[in-house]
Amino acid sequence: MCGIVGYIGKEQAVPVLLNGLAKLEYRGYDSAGITVFDNGVYTIKTQGRLANLAEKIRQEGQKPSHIGIGHTRWATHGAPSDRNSHPHNSQNGKISVVHNGIIENYLELKAFLEDKGYHFVSETDTEVVAQLFEYEYDGDMISTTRKLLQQIRGAYALGILCSDHPDTLVAVRKDSPLLIGLGKGENYIASDIPALLEYTREYYLLEENEIALLKQDEVKLYDMDGGEIQKEVYHVTWNLDAAEKGGYDYFMMKEIMEQPEALKKTIQPRLTEAGIHLQDISLTEEEIKNCGRIHIVACGSAWHAGIVGRYVMEEVSRIPVEVDIASEFRYRNPILQKGDLCIIISQSGETADTLAALREAKKQGIKVLSIVNVVGSSIARESDDVIYTWAGPEIAVATTKGYTTQLSVLYLIALYFAKVRGTLSEARLGAYLEELATLPERTAEILKMDAKMAEIAKKYAFSKDVFIIGRGLDYAAAMEASLKLKEISYIHSEAYAAGELKHGTISLIEEGTLVVAIATQSSLFEKLVSNVKEVKARGAKVLAIAPEGETAIEDVADEVVYLPKAGDLFTGSYNVLPMQMFAYYIAVERGCDVDKPRNLAKSVTVE
Repeated sequence: MCGIVGYIGKEQAVPVLLNGLAKLEYRGYDSAGITVFDNGVYTIKTQGRLANLAEKIRQEGQKPSHIGIGHTRWATHGAPSDRNSHPHNSQNGKISVVHNGIIENYLELKAFLEDKGYHFVSETDTEVVAQLFEYEYDGDMISTTRKLLQQIRGAYALGILCSDHPDTLVAVRKDSPLLIGLGKGENYIASDIPALLEYTREYYLLEENEIALLKQDEVKLYDMDGGEIQKEVYHVTWNLDAAEKGGYDYFMMKEIMEQPEALKKTIQPRLTEAGIHLQDISLTEEEIKNCGRIHIVACGSAWHAGIVGRYVMEEVSRIPVEVDIASEFRYRNPILQKGDLCIIISQSGETADTLAALREAKKQGIKVLSIVNVVGSSIARESDDVIYTWAGPEIAVATTKGYTTQLSVLYLIALYFAKVRGTLSEARLGAYLEELATLPERTAEILKMDAKMAEIAKKYAFSKDVFIIGRGLDYAAAMEASLKLKEISYIHSEAYAAGELKHGTISLIEEGTLVVAIATQSSLFEKLVSNVKEVKARGAKVLAIAPEGETAIEDVADEVVYLPKAGDLFTGSYNVLPMQMFAYYIAVERGCDVDKPRNLAKSVTVE
C-alpha cells in the first residue's frame, strides 16, 4: 500500500517523480503529492488520482528542481484530503517527509511536540516524523535520522529532504519495503521495482533500520550506530514490458491469461526424470521424516491457497497441517514444537502480518519455509528456505497468477514430502507427477472459455448478493472466488461450506438470489447436488461449475460451466479459473476500476 519515489540527479525531478508514481498506482492510493526544491522546500499535493496532481502542477508551473520525493497515499490516519496527503513538512518549512507504514506511538510524540510549541495541520501520524526531525535536527542528516529512529515505533519507509542540504536525499526503512536505485549521475528511492525500471536495473535492498544517504554521484549506507556498511547490488532480470498491459484493458485479465506460462516457470524446472527436485530448500530428509506438524500462515488469497495446501498435504504426506490467518497467528500464542515446520505464503514477500508471523515462528525455534514471488523481499530474506513462484510481476490488486502458482508450489512440497516419507506408492506418485506436469496446458484450455464467462457475467452483473458454496477443495475455491467478487465488483458475496447451509445461512436465500455451486470433486459430487436442491427449493438462481460428464447437475442448476475431467487432488487449481473470469467480467460490466479497487492495496505493509 502507498508508494514512495525519490530522485536526485541531472534531470528534471518532477517528470521522474510523476512517472515513478504512475508505475506504483497498482499499490492502491487515494491522494498524491511531491516535494522538490525551489529556493527551499516546495510541496504540492492533492486528493484523488495522479491525474489531479499532474494538472495542479501544470497550473502552478513545474519547478526546475533536480531533487525530489513523491508519494501516493492510502489513508490510515485521517480521511483522504489535501492536507492529509503526503509529503508532510515541518513547522519551519525546511523538512519534508514521505512515509509508508504506521507510527504506533505518534500520539505520544505529538503531545510531546505540542508541549514544545509545535502546531500540527494534518490528522496523520506522518506529520509527527517531519516535526520530530525538525526538533532533533543538529545540522547533520544521518545523525538526526538516527535520533529520529530511536524515538519512533512502528513500521516505516521514509524519504526525507532538508532545505539545508539541497544536494542530499535520505531514506530509511523498517517493516516496509524500500529500494535504492543506482544510476549514473543520478540515484533513486522507490517502494517497488516498476518505478525504477525505466531508469535503472541496479538497486540495493534496504534492511531493517538501515539508512541511505543519496547524492547525485554516490550512495552511502549506514547502520543505526552510524557505521558505514557495504551491501550487495541486485540486478532486475525482467523487462518493463512485463509490467505493462500488453494490449489488455486491465492488468488483471493479462495476468489471468499469463497463468499457463507462469505455471510452466514454476513447475517445469522442479520436475525431473528422477522426480521432484526442490533445489531451493535445505530441509533434510531426516527433518521431513520427523516433521510433527506443519503450520501454514498467510493472509487473503494466500491463506486460501494454504487451505488447499492443507487438504493436499494431509492427503498425500499424512502430516497434520494447521492453517492460520497471519494477523491472528501471534495473538493466539501458537503451540510450536521442535520438529514442526512453518510454511509462510506471500506474493509480495512484504505482507506485514505475515512477516510478523514468520518472526514469531523463528523466535520459537522452528524452521520457516516461505513461498514468495518477489525475489529478495523481506520474507524471502528472513526465511530459512524460500521457494520462488517465478510468476513475474503481478500488478493488479486482485491476485490471480500469484494464487495459482502458490498452489503449484504447495503441490510440489506435498508430493516431495510424500516421497521422502514413503506415504505414496511409486505408481501413485508417478501418476500425480504426470498430472502436475500437465497443469499449465489444462489451465490454458479452461481459459479459452473467457467469452462464455463474459456472457454469463452480463446476466448477473447487478446481483445484490451472491453466495458461493462448495465442499472440501471446492470450499477453498469458493472462498477465493468470493474474495475476487468482493474485491473488484463490490458485490456482497459470501462463501459457505455447502453442508453448513442448513445451519443458518439458508435463511438468507430468497427468490432470485444467485448461488454459485462449485462441484468438481467426484467423491463429493452427489452431496453437493443435494445442497443445490436445498437452495433451489427456496428460489435461488444457481450457476454450477462441474466436471465434464456430470450432467446430473443440469437437473438442479440454471446454468452449468463444465471443466475438463481431472483428478481430485489438483482440482483447486482448475475450479477457481472460471470464477476469476466471472469476477473480472462482472466488475467490467459494472464499470469498476478493476486493477485499482477502492480502499484496497496490492502490498499490505501495515498491520
